[in-house]
Amino acid sequence: MKSGFVAVAGRPNVGKSTLVNALCGGKVAIVSDKPQTTRRRIFGIDTGEEHQLVLVDLPGFQRPRDPLTEHMQRTVDASFEEVDAVLLVLDCRERIGSGDRFVAQRVFGLGVPVVVALNKVDRLKPGHIAQQMQTAAELGPFHALHPVSALTGDGVAELKAELLALLPEGPLYFPVEQRTDVPLEVQVAELVREKALQLTREEVPHAVTVEVEELGEKAVRAIVYVETESQKQILIGKGGSMVKRIGTLARPEIEHLLERPLFLDLHVKVKPSWRRDEAMLERLGI
Repeated sequence: MKSGFVAVAGRPNVGKSTLVNALCGGKVAIVSDKPQTTRRRIFGIDTGEEHQLVLVDLPGFQRPRDPLTEHMQRTVDASFEEVDAVLLVLDCRERIGSGDRFVAQRVFGLGVPVVVALNKVDRLKPGHIAQQMQTAAELGPFHALHPVSALTGDGVAELKAELLALLPEGPLYFPVEQRTDVPLEVQVAELVREKALQLTREEVPHAVTVEVEELGEKAVRAIVYVETESQKQILIGKGGSMVKRIGTLARPEIEHLLERPLFLDLHVKVKPSWRRDEAMLERLGI
């Protein structure tokens, strides 16, 4: 069979995780409209009768500002070792600029085929897409360039066929039924964080992290950490309304993941400067 690893690279917020989910045919990574949503390396595994495609979903390239973003960038750098190809994701709705060129310079120097995905083409005029494709083509010696919409699925099948054609003959790296390498506790914590990101604005999303304390048969208990008391009050909401909404949105997806009904118990706690706490980052697996 054909099997291998494809690193998914790009600036923050270009839709890498949404595209990984589309290519895998189901949710393996949380998504939001906030930069830095993806904080760790995630394997999205797509297995067919004659292939196993492992997509390495990565944090976006960025200039590190604190220990958290330093860890994230180290993850990106280390994940390029021993991949069979790179999927470079660009946002068709934004100007292809210096940030994209920086990422391109890095990936085109790896010596493996680079497939460019020009994402978010839905509802754009053909002339604009053509112009962006021309600009993207100037980034480096790409193997192929595909306009796609991870949101609607347009062009995703063709992109997937392109990636599968690049895979070498290889073994089955993961069991057929496995969709990701992320432990269940982390998947649950990430689903809670995804809903917190959806419902909050300004400084709160970057300061939120979630840790599962108990993953039982009938109940899941998790702590939502923030860095300040004001952020805690926002996440709790008036009379507990916000944390209740987070739980209400997260519970169905967690039940679907775990394949059982459960009680979701969320607590919001302040952990000052957790993004600079090396022990905390290690505990969270970032």
